[in-house]
Amino acid sequence: MHAYITRIAEKALAKALNRSPVTVILGPRQCGKSTLAREFLRKSGESTVYLDLQNRSHRNMLTEPELFFEEHQNDLICLDEIQHIPEFFSVLRSEVDRNRRPGRFLILGSATRDLIHQTSESLAGRIALLDLTPFLFTEVESITKTSTLWLRGGFPDSLLATDNEDSFAWRLDFIRTFLERDIPELGLKIPSKVMERLWLLLSHIHGQVINYSKLAGSADISVLTLKKYMGVLESTYMLRILPPCEANMKKRLIKSPKVYLRDSGILHALQRIETFDDLLAHPVVGFSWEGMAIEQITAMLPRWRPSFLQTSNGAEIDLIMEKGNRVRIFEFKASKAPKPERGFWALLETLKPEMVVIVSPVDQPYTYRQGVRVENLHSLGQMLLSD
Repeated sequence: MHAYITRIAEKALAKALNRSPVTVILGPRQCGKSTLAREFLRKSGESTVYLDLQNRSHRNMLTEPELFFEEHQNDLICLDEIQHIPEFFSVLRSEVDRNRRPGRFLILGSATRDLIHQTSESLAGRIALLDLTPFLFTEVESITKTSTLWLRGGFPDSLLATDNEDSFAWRLDFIRTFLERDIPELGLKIPSKVMERLWLLLSHIHGQVINYSKLAGSADISVLTLKKYMGVLESTYMLRILPPCEANMKKRLIKSPKVYLRDSGILHALQRIETFDDLLAHPVVGFSWEGMAIEQITAMLPRWRPSFLQTSNGAEIDLIMEKGNRVRIFEFKASKAPKPERGFWALLETLKPEMVVIVSPVDQPYTYRQGVRVENLHSLGQMLLSD
């Protein structure tokens, strides 16, 4: 049993509660939302109430919500698993309009982002949204190695398992439960076998540009259905669709997006990669490192817009992060002797970024050339969080 592991999101959560009457934490199932909320409430020093809406007795406390809110009008009320009663958002609206004190409600949801947005439209201007990812390396580097996080992914029960065998078994169970229980609970009528096949196909093109027609043919579904199913995986935090950069360049650019499975451990489970040696020998190893590093960076730079750049002749930049006129570039190499391709340097001259980082599992960070740094996950986290 591991002690509570401090999450980077705690600071953002405190700020959100200080400015908004309703704060919603979103993220995939089992990523630690409930643990974060309970620990935050314990340390807050405020009067709090925690309701798990999967628990029937807790749901019964909200049979007369007006009376409950009146009794706890000075408390911070945490409602966990809100997707079980999505209609409750309309009740919250009238209560928040009556008393708009910041920090009144903390809501946790594993539902799709689209569902939360739809049901919270009535709370526009009253709600703060906060995404929680599985563990980042910066949060767990004192208790695990880069190779372990990379292999097992960041879901707490997978990363902190006793050994690789238990971790792998947990991820297989997670995939099965997601397909057979979670998707139907969201009211989505998608055959589990079809979604499982699609998920497996997506793991084979992880980190690559999507050819929708080819992928739909392989999955034996229409392109329209394919995009719908991929949208489900994206909105449930299983999939990242990385858009192409909209840079104004003379070069001919690839316009299709790339696809990544957001957790490296889930990717490896689908590919039946059980050990680190298996991973190093697998063709997906480079793309796997790339996807894991992208999740670390986007989580630490939540207000930046991610994209990639690829020309028709193969020159490529793995990740571009933009915020206003600021541009940062990241390249990923699963090697201790990283060497970007020639086309990479040519694209840098056009974009003129403020930061260029090659993310690699090196032992020590170093300067590759003027204005270009090679960083490992530890130094990368320190650099981005101190910004």
